[in-house]
Amino acid sequence: MMMIRRQFLKRIFNFARAAASHAFSYPPAPIRVYNGPFTSKAATFSSGSSLCSGAALNAVGGRRLLLLNDLQDNKGSRKKKTRKGRGIGSGKGKTAGRGHKGQKARGGHKLGFEGGQTPLRRLLPRRGFKNPFSLSFQPITLGKLARYINAGLIDSSELITMKTLKDVGAIGKQIEDGVKLLGGSGAKDIQWPIHVEVSRVTNPAKEAIEAVGGSVRRVHYNRLGLRALLKPEWFEKKGRLLPRAARPPPKLRPKVDSIGRLPAPTKPIPFTSENKTESSA
Repeated sequence: MMMIRRQFLKRIFNFARAAASHAFSYPPAPIRVYNGPFTSKAATFSSGSSLCSGAALNAVGGRRLLLLNDLQDNKGSRKKKTRKGRGIGSGKGKTAGRGHKGQKARGGHKLGFEGGQTPLRRLLPRRGFKNPFSLSFQPITLGKLARYINAGLIDSSELITMKTLKDVGAIGKQIEDGVKLLGGSGAKDIQWPIHVEVSRVTNPAKEAIEAVGGSVRRVHYNRLGLRALLKPEWFEKKGRLLPRAARPPPKLRPKVDSIGRLPAPTKPIPFTSENKTESSA
């Protein structure tokens, strides 16, 4: 409060000094006071006029001081809402701007109604459907996997997971539901045992890997678990803990061998005799 009072007194002193300089000039120069951005009127007076005692004391540097009791909106800045059906004096009484009778003067009609003719949504045929339970896997062949191993980008002595394939660029960044390992013509390029964990695998690819002493395990990850596997730094950045691995739904249990592990595993899980019989079936 002391600082505000000091500034106010300083402004009054500056104005009094400016008014004194105008009073001793001949002829006396008029002082123009601008009432601020809230009104459009301005007061012009000389040093001897009666306005010097009132409005001039509130003016500093040619501007009127902004007081709390003078705050008001600009004219036209606030417009009242049109009240319909409240008498003929408003111009929107009786029919409230809807005219006389008819469908549009009443409750209206449904969206897409075309007056009784066959609407466009019924004229156009429907083709196919979208399966909400479909899964999209990113494919990778054994030939491509062998090329990355021969180039030294992937260590064949360690477990090859979907994170390993993503980090070396063997698969793209947009992985929706997992990775599927395909056989193809590159199956003969695998001549050493490797251990792989992917979402799905074809029979030729599995037979080619197991023929040289390797193993392939089909693991299940949901969308959140797949993000935790591929981008664990995202959870660390958000200050969140890694989620627990989700169990596969009943319909997908015959298609997977085990639940995915988090964080990314480094050693394979050995298959038992029961698992081998289930996977072969």
